[in-house]
Amino acid sequence: MLEIKSFTFGPFATNTYVVSDEQGKALLVDPACLYAFEQQELGSYLKDYTLQAIIATHGHLDHLWGAPWACEQWSLPVLMHDADFPLAKAMQQQYDFFGIRAQAKPFPMEALTNRPLPFTVIHTPGHTPGSVCLYWEEEKVLLSGDTLFHMGYGRTDLPGGDFYQLMDSLDKLFHLPEATRVYPGHGEHTSLRSTSRSRLM
Repeated sequence: MLEIKSFTFGPFATNTYVVSDEQGKALLVDPACLYAFEQQELGSYLKDYTLQAIIATHGHLDHLWGAPWACEQWSLPVLMHDADFPLAKAMQQQYDFFGIRAQAKPFPMEALTNRPLPFTVIHTPGHTPGSVCLYWEEEKVLLSGDTLFHMGYGRTDLPGGDFYQLMDSLDKLFHLPEATRVYPGHGEHTSLRSTSRSRLM
């Protein structure tokens, strides 16, 4: 049985998730903890778990605020789709674009598809070229990043965004079981049943 703990961090109110199992093994998804008090809160929660991986659903700055800290804390790289490596490596340009007055710090990255993981990686380009959703079939749980929200979907007007790709990606997600619980990158948790396909597409 999976346990999913959510945190909302950073100036963009981004959801960070810790997905853990009964053996105390955990995955950290979208480390958005920008501020020291957020990092302290997350670190305190994770002290009782064995962290197996740090994962990013895509390469936007708000999902990676805390990546340098987390990589150093647990001596792990960030696993993400390699199509978003250029975006993540251009973190300072992202900071400048959004007017964030801070110095971006580098962090190690590896391709998400290079490792065996306890979930299915669904490539869902559109919000970014390398956007992914993480799907636990047995549990019917989907971490959707910024591809799908409760009654909404990710923006496509930023560099690398593509509206038509996003529509194709959403169509892919709506072939999953309606009972699938959806944990998005922003906002409240939902389900595919509660998120009307006809209103989104």
